[in-house]
Amino acid sequence: MRMLVAVLALALVAVPVVSAQTKKTPPKKTTPATKPAAKKAAPATTMSRAQAEVTCPSELGVGVRSKRRFCDVLAGRDPAGGILVKIPPHRGPVTLSFELHNRHTYSEDLVKAKTAFRKYTATIGVLTMDNTLIDRAVIQSEFRSERDLFDRIAGGAGPGGVKAVAPSGTEFITMQLPEDVGEQVSVLGEKLTVMRPDGTDTFVSEGRPLATISNVMVEYRPGPPPKKAPPRKP
Repeated sequence: MRMLVAVLALALVAVPVVSAQTKKTPPKKTTPATKPAAKKAAPATTMSRAQAEVTCPSELGVGVRSKRRFCDVLAGRDPAGGILVKIPPHRGPVTLSFELHNRHTYSEDLVKAKTAFRKYTATIGVLTMDNTLIDRAVIQSEFRSERDLFDRIAGGAGPGGVKAVAPSGTEFITMQLPEDVGEQVSVLGEKLTVMRPDGTDTFVSEGRPLATISNVMVEYRPGPPPKKAPPRKP
């Protein structure tokens, strides 16, 4: 009898132990809902950089070495009389760039006599066609010998068939034009100061060439294609 009671007691003790050792099944992990992929932004229109279309009222000529076209900047107040640079259809601002040079009349005799020194300071402006100034540019350079010339201009009566007048010095000019600048801008001269060994002269007379430019470029984001006209009704 005592043995039976002992066996029953042992069984009662063992049941909760077995129950305590039973492993519970872990809850299933829920996978979060996958977020839809964000739409990629449409690529921005690529910037274009091109040689500008230029209407030149006073051609200096073509460079012998550079093969560039040099256009004189005339003093004046009327944008229609300046160098006209065409602005292509665009979105946003446009970057205009060009190289600005002084003009020098070369004389071998003055070089030999060591009296050829000149210091030029030319100021020009870029304007809209309604005569609003966008920005100014300045070129300052010195001349002592033919080595100071930027290039020689073909088509003259001098030795080697070059002109006496030549571009001297160079200044790379870049400026931003507003989006609403219009279809063209004008480049006009404002003032030229020439320092010589025997004095200084200042020129502002309308129509006088004060400087010359070359390598005119425009950089812009192309505008939308022109809208097609609706078909005519019969």
